[in-house]
Amino acid sequence: MKIILIKDVPKVGKRYEMKEISDGYALNLLIPRGLAISATAEAIKRIDLERSRDEGEKKVHQELLIKNLESIEGVTITMSEKANEKGHLFAGVHKLEIIPAIEKQTRIQIDAEHIILDKPIKEVGIHIIEARVGKKSIKFNLDIKAL
Repeated sequence: MKIILIKDVPKVGKRYEMKEISDGYALNLLIPRGLAISATAEAIKRIDLERSRDEGEKKVHQELLIKNLESIEGVTITMSEKANEKGHLFAGVHKLEIIPAIEKQTRIQIDAEHIILDKPIKEVGIHIIEARVGKKSIKFNLDIKAL
């Protein structure tokens, strides 16, 4: 049976892909759960329209995010974390802890996927963090202070 995926389905495909799936899997699992629809001519036209609209929205969102990121280039974001006397943090600082600090101090919303961090930060001090959207990359300072 030919179907169009409405959502990403692990081991099957990504959103808006057209797949050939066994009838039982499509009729008993994917379609009842709202993960796919039957690939009729009308459904294909509607999905193509939705796909082009989503791509347009994604492009506008990405351009806006690039413009916002340029405004924080070189800015220092300050965070306070628990640390010992030697300056080692008790818990590493991950991307998800950095995002609220960015939003609070700059009023710019950024996703975790855009922040490039090889490993959690475990030291007090100033660290250079890279954020990348598309091909545009910026760097800002993260100043971690001990509580």
